[in-house]
Amino acid sequence: MRGAGTAIDRKKIIKCSNNLEIEQKLNWSDQFTGDKLHAFFRMYRLLSCMKMLKSIAVIAALLSPLAQANLITNGSFEDNTVAKGNWSWFTAAQVNGWEGSNIEIWNNFGGVNAYDGNQFIELNAHGNNNGAWSIYQPFATVVGQRYQLSFVYRARASATEQFSVSVANLLQTINNSDKKNWTMFSGSFIAQSTTSVLTFTSLTNGTIGNFIDNVSVEGLRTPQLQSVPTGPLAPLMVLAAGLLWWRRRSA
Repeated sequence: MRGAGTAIDRKKIIKCSNNLEIEQKLNWSDQFTGDKLHAFFRMYRLLSCMKMLKSIAVIAALLSPLAQANLITNGSFEDNTVAKGNWSWFTAAQVNGWEGSNIEIWNNFGGVNAYDGNQFIELNAHGNNNGAWSIYQPFATVVGQRYQLSFVYRARASATEQFSVSVANLLQTINNSDKKNWTMFSGSFIAQSTTSVLTFTSLTNGTIGNFIDNVSVEGLRTPQLQSVPTGPLAPLMVLAAGLLWWRRRSA
């Protein structure tokens, strides 16, 4: 692990941890007896250990998972049964979690493999609608909390396929042109109500285009930095004691 150009050696971490454990058992009132210079540098080394361990705790907190459980139901469209290598269309009422227009679900059909699981949807679904297609899903949110939206998309037949995605204060138009690869979308929004609504709407007409898969909304939390237990080795106490000894020695 490296940070700001400084290497943190695993052996040093273990040694520091062991030293702190030993020193916490000692009587610090005896530390300035005997070889005072040795005692001072001993405390200096321990203070350096404290700084190292505290830095590790900060890094660990920052790298800890910030996301929570997915709030979207059936985000990979796996709940409906579609034969392998085939496709089928459903009314929105037949698809768990989703509402709106018809929903066309593919199961690794036509040489297109799902990004997550085995199934995905074509937003421009089969049916009599020749205008815009739109599906949506309401989900519970906390007003003022920040959330992360992510999903993947892919064009089917045209380099000019388009759709929009909206939720709370997030509105994005997707120019869907890659027919060979899934593209990841990720964006954050702040909930403005106790119920937020995620909506996908086609901007190209017809019944062909706009594959979508792996839809997810997760609440984000601010990482809480964990302090390192210091006991009698509080850095300020150690530093103050060392400075006091140095002042007396210099007097």
